[in-house]
Amino acid sequence: MVQQASPVEDTAASSRFRLVFAVVAAGVAMSNLDLFVVNVALPHISGHFHEASLSSVSWVLNAYAVVFAALLVPAGSFADRNGPRRAYLLGVSVFTVASVLCALAPSVWLLVAARVAQSAGAALLIPASLGILLAAAPPEQRGSAVRNWAALGGLAAALGPVVGGALAQADWRWIFLINVPVGIATVIVGRSAIAPTARRTESGRSDLLGAALLTAGIGAVALGLVKAPDWGWTSGSPAIALLAGVVLLALFVRRSAKHPVPVLPLQLLRTPAMGPALLANLLFAAAFGAMLLSAALWCQNVWHWSALQTGLAISPGPVMVPLLSKYAGLLVQRFGAAVVAATGSGLFAIGLLWWIAALSVKEHDYVLGLLPGMVLTGVGVCFTLPTLVGAAVTRVPPANFATGSGVVTMARQTGSVVGVAGLVAVLGKPHGAAAVDAFRHGWIFTLVATVAAAAACCLLLPHTRPAAQADGDG
Repeated sequence: MVQQASPVEDTAASSRFRLVFAVVAAGVAMSNLDLFVVNVALPHISGHFHEASLSSVSWVLNAYAVVFAALLVPAGSFADRNGPRRAYLLGVSVFTVASVLCALAPSVWLLVAARVAQSAGAALLIPASLGILLAAAPPEQRGSAVRNWAALGGLAAALGPVVGGALAQADWRWIFLINVPVGIATVIVGRSAIAPTARRTESGRSDLLGAALLTAGIGAVALGLVKAPDWGWTSGSPAIALLAGVVLLALFVRRSAKHPVPVLPLQLLRTPAMGPALLANLLFAAAFGAMLLSAALWCQNVWHWSALQTGLAISPGPVMVPLLSKYAGLLVQRFGAAVVAATGSGLFAIGLLWWIAALSVKEHDYVLGLLPGMVLTGVGVCFTLPTLVGAAVTRVPPANFATGSGVVTMARQTGSVVGVAGLVAVLGKPHGAAAVDAFRHGWIFTLVATVAAAAACCLLLPHTRPAAQADGDG
């Protein structure tokens, strides 16, 4: 007869898990917030390094995006082999030290180098953080833990532009220095709060060549997409980078199929719902990234609002994610992931259609123009992104929690890069009345990605309801 835990033991376990989640949330929020904060502060950074070209300053963003996407899966594999706790604390430490180096950088290229170090720290901590939560949570609470983890990204998207606008107006270096106390506190508390977790036990050395092939392949794809607007889609350079990435990834898959200890065990991709959820995640992340950028560019370039005003205008959308994530979880329990994710994509699409119909360059009508679309897209993100992450990782074997999390995050990051690059290519550099047509074309591009994500949810995700969870996903 199995002895059930007493109420006191349940309360103690629940308190321990809440502390672990708080420690993990601090590091994840810090790294996610940094993405949006730096975007807003880039004009201030460019003004400080006035001797550097805009193309050079853009690498403050580009280098981070490329390296972060490239390292996620190898970093997840490192976490599974060496323990998520060790990888997470190491990642937070690297990110914190790199933040100091960013703030002290005397030139734009040293700032770029420090941002690369930051991205390596983020790539370590993000998959390890979800690995820690999945290991710490009882099986019946893993769906709730994943949704709450994913909601941190929405909270960062809501707060990032506001925090970035306020800090950048004081001094752009504060956008990096603010990470330091958070990082130090996270490491100190995390050392005692996070229990060591099981490592992936396997004989043989890790596949270093496979890791190099994967890193180079994802890096080449991300580089081709990020720089395509600058190079020109017809110049040939983006095609060369993308082709090189595809070839390297094909070599990686071939090697992984034969290596006894691959960086990415290919059987993970055959986990129920993993493949379809990855595809839907990539497509929806493309729409999400394009939507956020288009809203920011509309406010700043068409309505000529300040960075702080823009951040405040955008925040109601992303803040829907943490506010409504509990209810999204309840809907998943009742209707299944496919229905909820497809419904979220539909709401997101309605928000885009609202902007296409309602926004005007001459009317600064925020309440009836931008705001309704912002709220609708925010609710759509709440129903879709956490649901897809949960569908992808909750059935991953415990020994591969961090690697699976790295794969999911890589898909999302790559999708965001695709969406941003595509939007920039569609928008071009519109002025005056032509801006409305250009943005409408951009939102149509975003709408196509959203519809494709909805189709992937409907046609590919299993239409089954998960087993009831004891915590009600609350």
